[in-house]
Amino acid sequence: MTQPKRKLIEVALPLEAINREAAREKSIRHGHPSTLHLWWARRPLAAARAVLFASLVDDPSARPEEFPTDEAQEAERKRLFDLIERLVKWENSNNPQVLSEARAEIMRSTGGNPPPVLDPFAGGGTIPLEAQRLGLEAHASDLNPVAVLINKALIEIPPKFAGQAPVNPEYRKKAQPSDRWEGAKGLAEDVRYYGKWMRDEAERRIGHLYPKAKLPGGGEATVIAWLWARTVRCPNPACGCQMPLVRSWVLSSKAGKEHYVEPVVNRDTQPPTVSFVVKQGKPEAKEGTVGRNGAKCISCGTAVPLEYIRTEGRAGRLSAQMMAIVAEGGKGRVFLPPTTEQIAAASVDDVENVPDTDLPVQALGFRTQAYGMTKHRHLFSNRQLLGLVTLLELIPEVKRKIKEDVNKDWGQNSGFKKFNYADSLSIYLAFALDRAAESGCTLARWQGTGDFVAGAFSRQALSMMWDYAEVNFFSNSTRNFMDAVNWVAEAVEILPATGSGLGRQADAAAPIAHTRKLMISTDPPYYDNVPYADLSDFFYVWLRQVAVHVYPEIFSTLLVPKSNELVAEPFRHGGREAARVFFEEGLGRAFQRIYEATDPEYPLTVYYAFKQTESDDADDDATEGDDSAIISTGWETMLEGLLQAGFQIKGTWPVRTERAARTRGLGSNALASSIVLVCRPRPANAPIATRREFLAALRSELPVALRELQQGNIAPVDLAQAAIGPGMAVYSRYSQVMESDGSPMRVRTALALINQILDEVLAEQEGDFDADTRWALAWFEQVGFAEGEYGLAETLSKAKNTSVEGMVRAGIVAARSGKVRLLRPEELPEGWNPASDNDIPVWEATHHLIRVLNSGGEAEAAELLSRLGGLGDVARELAYRLYSICERKKWTQEALMYNGLVTSWLEVGKLSQKSQGPVQESMF
Repeated sequence: MTQPKRKLIEVALPLEAINREAAREKSIRHGHPSTLHLWWARRPLAAARAVLFASLVDDPSARPEEFPTDEAQEAERKRLFDLIERLVKWENSNNPQVLSEARAEIMRSTGGNPPPVLDPFAGGGTIPLEAQRLGLEAHASDLNPVAVLINKALIEIPPKFAGQAPVNPEYRKKAQPSDRWEGAKGLAEDVRYYGKWMRDEAERRIGHLYPKAKLPGGGEATVIAWLWARTVRCPNPACGCQMPLVRSWVLSSKAGKEHYVEPVVNRDTQPPTVSFVVKQGKPEAKEGTVGRNGAKCISCGTAVPLEYIRTEGRAGRLSAQMMAIVAEGGKGRVFLPPTTEQIAAASVDDVENVPDTDLPVQALGFRTQAYGMTKHRHLFSNRQLLGLVTLLELIPEVKRKIKEDVNKDWGQNSGFKKFNYADSLSIYLAFALDRAAESGCTLARWQGTGDFVAGAFSRQALSMMWDYAEVNFFSNSTRNFMDAVNWVAEAVEILPATGSGLGRQADAAAPIAHTRKLMISTDPPYYDNVPYADLSDFFYVWLRQVAVHVYPEIFSTLLVPKSNELVAEPFRHGGREAARVFFEEGLGRAFQRIYEATDPEYPLTVYYAFKQTESDDADDDATEGDDSAIISTGWETMLEGLLQAGFQIKGTWPVRTERAARTRGLGSNALASSIVLVCRPRPANAPIATRREFLAALRSELPVALRELQQGNIAPVDLAQAAIGPGMAVYSRYSQVMESDGSPMRVRTALALINQILDEVLAEQEGDFDADTRWALAWFEQVGFAEGEYGLAETLSKAKNTSVEGMVRAGIVAARSGKVRLLRPEELPEGWNPASDNDIPVWEATHHLIRVLNSGGEAEAAELLSRLGGLGDVARELAYRLYSICERKKWTQEALMYNGLVTSWLEVGKLSQKSQGPVQESMF
């Protein structure tokens, strides 16, 4: 049997360019396919595009007849790298010249017959969409109906109507024979038109419930949002106040436009009552009345535990009170106090025909049930429900209008009738409704830092929201219904809409039915990180009422199917151990099916973003905590499944997939990268190794791989995950690794050994540091930035061939009253100039870089880096080492600052090259 040709992804990638564009893409919103419909943990388009291309295109070394020398091969790789660097740019997503070049390369390497591409865990559809963009036959499958519909809307529906003009009568009036509607632009234009018809008709029917606000100086303004506080009766019998539960009184923190709410307690009534006034400026206290440990009555000061609030909620005694109104002003937002008219308009009777489905009794990431919000309708106020139901009931009406418009004189010889254009359009309008539901619920919040409404899913959970924002669906500002329609239309407008695409509902653990062998690239579920089925029920209960008439076989159930969902959900499977077994066996079967369906000519690529370290986050009802369960079992199970299916790991690439400013990343040590594992079937004659042989191979190969990762600027938070790749590449090349007692080595043991070697390599790098820095490292590992005894510090300094007094003079240590401590970055002197400092430990340079980065940003850090010269790269090495210590010690804040320095390094380095400051040479 001939060996398959090596593909580019198995040898080299322009990783810096891919990561740069992948990270940048996370900040692009308008027109991005992710805005079509919310899905969790999507991978960037740029990364998927590059991975697919490089998995299909031959590495030059695989064609020695064309590239016989190393120099010729390197030149060809450079040419392919240049193409990839152009291919991954957001601006080139639909660039016909770049895409044509990429498709030609794929055809060249596949003999003009590229394989179909399948993602069996398609989720949000990134991988199938990018396969279609590259001219490949794209297949997407998922068990979750919402994911299946997203994939159909991305790759299956648009090609049916590609190049077609809109059918709406407004376009018909101005249509010209010369008009050209490329791709899905006609489809997008109809989404806008019929979405606007729905919006206008809904306002005609219920607009009286959304009155304009009266301005203090006279006149009226459209309301953007009404801000509400949940309330509960104070348990103090002498008080009994209906106490507001508020996170923060701040309405806007924008410079020069600060506003806040001030509560006013009227104790002349019994029980006391609370009203609100709106004031300009900054409040004396930003904190509200509720926090992590409970609430405080604003009237009598009684401390109220969360359990009391939960009990009252379950008894149906949580209420809500309007706190402020945000309106559209001529020069920005206008903040107003509640009025009797506005409060009365919000008082709507119970609404019929609303989703009466149950939330899960218990589920990962869910908090609302503990407060009596046990059904999906409980997540909405009555006025919100009426608005959504009104829009929903308009979709059958708009479908009739679309059919009439198609029948008039359009589409007689096209696919409009064949593929039922009205049904297809209704899916996109239902997506707009889902966007409106995510904004128009009582889990949406007012974001005072940017003066906008943030939806319920700022993270992968449904958390309790104490004070919430009720959007006006009919405004012209944040989160209105036409805003939702336009987000959908903009995403549709730039879809490839070419070639063949198919989205279907399927269990990844079931046999994959296809007439040809496939190239498979996938992003499997991460153990128990995201409860997709439970979360997506939020959308399913609205979406189903439209989609069941288009895809009845997919939307046959009242809620998303859950029993076979491949997530280690302990509440669903009767405990953690049973959930582990379910996930392990299911993922193993899925990889076996993948192995059976994979074309051996092309590697399997698997994305995984999962920290190794084990931690369980505390229950947090009052803040934006991180609910993810991050445990090593996820990596172990995934790797066991791959290896037992018969794969070996041939390459690993840490691909930047997360935006540094995302909600999780802001306050947690969350991963910034996914590790892309490149896998091939393991040869039948793979050798057996002993534990000693395995360790010897690790010690030989892992240090080189880790150095390359650091030079590629992988974030410290990702280093342990990235090290799994080259380590498991060693482990998986053997059919078995045998322990000294003759038993096979487990994957968990191999992972522990890889981590051990990683620690050894990082410790060995200390040889690059000066004596003061080596002392500071050892001292930091003992006490961090806390104080320690002078005698102990002096003893340690002698062992490191330095002195405490010398380090005081060097500016890294404070010593007084028999105590010694390391100076934190913010304590270091501003205006420090390395050119005038004759003694610069790496420790000092590193922490000055952190100080300047935190206070002055990347530009000022770049200026300092240009003056540090050779100390710069060593400072980055120290940041890696310090991060590993903080991670082990669970010092989160310190870990964040070292991780932040490295993740900013590429941009700082580029800016530093432009700086003209004098260069300070390395001091050792």
